Amino acid sequence: MIYILLTIILILSVATFLVLQKDDFGAEPSGKRLERMQQSKLYKDGQFQNIHHTPAVTEGYSMTKVSMEFLFGKSDPKLKPQDSIPHIQTDLKKIPKSENIFIWLGHSSYYIQLDGVNFLIDPVFSKYGSPLPIFNKAFKGADTYQPKDFPAIDYLVITHDHYDHLDYPTVKELRTKVDKVILPLGVGAHFEKWNYKPEQLIEEEWNTEVALKNGLKIIYTPARHFSGRKFKRNTTLWTSYVLESSTQKIFLGGDSGYDTHFKEIGDKYGPFDFAILENGQYNDAWKYIHALPTDMPKIISELKAKHIVPVHSGKFALARHAWDEPLIKIKENGKKDNFDILTPMIGEPLLLKDSVFSFKEWWHK
Repeated sequence: MIYILLTIILILSVATFLVLQKDDFGAEPSGKRLERMQQSKLYKDGQFQNIHHTPAVTEGYSMTKVSMEFLFGKSDPKLKPQDSIPHIQTDLKKIPKSENIFIWLGHSSYYIQLDGVNFLIDPVFSKYGSPLPIFNKAFKGADTYQPKDFPAIDYLVITHDHYDHLDYPTVKELRTKVDKVILPLGVGAHFEKWNYKPEQLIEEEWNTEVALKNGLKIIYTPARHFSGRKFKRNTTLWTSYVLESSTQKIFLGGDSGYDTHFKEIGDKYGPFDFAILENGQYNDAWKYIHALPTDMPKIISELKAKHIVPVHSGKFALARHAWDEPLIKIKENGKKDNFDILTPMIGEPLLLKDSVFSFKEWWHK
């Protein structure tokens, strides 16, 4: 019996080692990149840090309990939609360069064109939001866009290196279409392993401002989250962004729990014409790293955002709540607090030069 157990352990260990050699897992920062990280004020004790202490799980919970509940606990009966997610298959290659437009692509992937410059943010077009094709399968109808559907991309923008935001098969297939990649410090190690050229990478940390094409600029701003593609956490930075043209300001929120940085960003860079905010895949047990529905009103107020586009839902079931609960709750908050919550379908154009919008509550179908 002992020999059998040892054999099983050995086989599992070898299998795990071989799986972790897959390109999907990326690379650990090293050399000059690691030296640069170590010089950052955000880097301490071998990890990037949040502004304030951020436990992995909320007080009163344990990682073991949370993991067991996530794997084997009871899910909401509406965890996944019964039918296909409503969507529109817009021909992205035919959008005029003069059009300022936002198009949600499901979960936290979206496409922006502003003053003739286009951006593709956190694209995940694989069938699964994980490195193994057994976890986090995309909802039917939420997986209709593929890399082949996109024109040449001026800027590929990455907020952090989690699999539901940075998808190896997607960025590999996009490589020949991408001019530059905007990404937080450390994440460039993954891209260089995946054959992106160092000169393509704009790799910075919070409070860095970068001049872009056509007079646009992007600013790296804080978020309260974490990173990691293997077992070690926080070896790369996570970020939100402020995207500015001569006439508009857009906040790209990435993933973030609530903290003081929202007010600081709103005071320094707001008010915003649009804020694209994480809304979904939350749980009381990890409230420090993913905003709860009860956090959204103060986040919106502190950012001083005129129009809100909720993302991080509608494609993967990464938490135990009903798939449509985030949309229902943020619309309720919007009506109660007089926020302008914009909810286009996947692929439905949102024209950024407009001032009045009307989108259906498509999830009720």
